[in-house]
Amino acid sequence: MTTPQSFQQLPDREVVPGFTGRFLHGEKHTLGYWEAKAGSTLPVHRHEHEQISYVLSGTLEMELDGVKHTLRTHDVLLIPSNVPHGGYAVTDCQLIDSFSPVREDYK
Repeated sequence: MTTPQSFQQLPDREVVPGFTGRFLHGEKHTLGYWEAKAGSTLPVHRHEHEQISYVLSGTLEMELDGVKHTLRTHDVLLIPSNVPHGGYAVTDCQLIDSFSPVREDYK
């Protein structure tokens, strides 16, 4: 995709209950837009991908390597490769995640 478009035009996918994502994939990078419903939990997990999470709106509790962080609108968090992490949507949230390498499992 080399022409601009809205994330809303991309197909959505509920990855875990309450966390719905839309994904754009390049050769070496995946960009994801998420909508998370208040009260939804993203279980602690790990993956090879380096991840940067940005909160567009709302409040998200993120656990990173056993430490809990409260992220609010415009906060950002770097999640290194293979570090355990998970989240809890305190409020309805809109999030952007950047992954490298490409998230083949999100294609």
